[in-house]
Amino acid sequence: LGIQLGKKYVQKVTERIVQLGDKKEIVTQDDLPYIVADIVKRDSVINKVKIVNYSLTMSHGLHPTATVKLEIEGKEYEQSAFGDGQFDAFIKAVKKIYKDNLKREMPRLTNYTVSIPPHGSTDALVMTNITWNYNGHIIKTRGLEVDQIEAAFQATIKMLNIIEGMRKS
Repeated sequence: LGIQLGKKYVQKVTERIVQLGDKKEIVTQDDLPYIVADIVKRDSVINKVKIVNYSLTMSHGLHPTATVKLEIEGKEYEQSAFGDGQFDAFIKAVKKIYKDNLKREMPRLTNYTVSIPPHGSTDALVMTNITWNYNGHIIKTRGLEVDQIEAAFQATIKMLNIIEGMRKS
């Protein structure tokens, strides 16, 4: 592929390939650039915000719901919300944590794209790229996972870590 990585990144990429391989049948060569980009980008963000757990429901004729528990700087917060889809419900629950519990504003989502490496199938890796506007600052994050919703969650958590870093500076 023409990609040169140091030992640290080779180990992290290998660990991620094993982790993803446990979730799907095959990690292909087409997946590698996505995995490497995700690892390198993820390594540059300090993790002050983490997902502790979440529960999603989606039923025909009912609004999707999400219950989300986040750990923010060592303290846990939990909220539930419903939305027009699972990601919308997740975002609304996270917004409740930020607004009701932390008394902070959330960035506004301005663009959301999904891409799958060439020759993808139903178990292909999915990359979500999300653009956010936070008080005039444009923040672009991505998530990489075998599940589109989980990839979007990763991108959202990356954004939350970025704004927490901005808040502290």
